[in-house]
Amino acid sequence: MKRISIRELHEKTGEYIREAAKQGEILVTDRGKTVAKIVPQQETPAVPYFARRVLNAGFRKLMKSGKLRGGTDATRIVSDDRDRKVE
Repeated sequence: MKRISIRELHEKTGEYIREAAKQGEILVTDRGKTVAKIVPQQETPAVPYFARRVLNAGFRKLMKSGKLRGGTDATRIVSDDRDRKVE
């Protein structure tokens, strides 16, 4: 992991941003103390967070017991609402 001073960052900002994108994190220091971290942008997952979620074991057990009836999936409701046209 590379370390640079604030002064170096000020002088060559674009260069260090491109370097972080290619090689990974760069720590920015002020008088030897780390004050910031430049990290490459992460790829956005193709599947939204709520569609990737996993039910915890206790809730899954409750669903299987039949004591909890399934209702309308909130993810579907929110997605439908986002997709509707506003007039």
